Amino acid sequence: MAGLADRIPKGEALRFLMAGASNTLFGMLDTFLFTWIFVRLRPDHAATMTSVAALVAMCINITVSFLTYKWFVFHTRGNYWQEYSRSFVVYVPSLLLSTFAVGPLAALLSHWLPRPALAPYAAQACIIAVAIVPQFLGHKNITFRKKAHPLP
Repeated sequence: MAGLADRIPKGEALRFLMAGASNTLFGMLDTFLFTWIFVRLRPDHAATMTSVAALVAMCINITVSFLTYKWFVFHTRGNYWQEYSRSFVVYVPSLLLSTFAVGPLAALLSHWLPRPALAPYAAQACIIAVAIVPQFLGHKNITFRKKAHPLP
């Protein structure tokens, strides 16, 4: 365990937790906001509109998270396009899950919840919770990976 701790720069884990918490809060709030907006546009197609809202919010959330992690956690310089592209690779599984699973999950939850109108929000929260750990590992090892320095 000490070897792993030595490989994480001082303060990086705390900065990641703080940025992750703020990104998660931002992501949940804007996802719920877009869900609220899109479901009201077509209440007769709530499950489909929940998927559309997830897709729109995810694009915004990826950009905000990328910049937060780049500037405040991993402190990388330059390489914006390369790192931004790699951040999408990290987020593709979540994006696919949100886009294709959240609608059916919302429809299913609407039968179980005492207030079916809350089903799209509960479905979004479930998807977000499932994605947190894989996204951290992806950012650490893919998006902001450091090039290995050759041994002398």
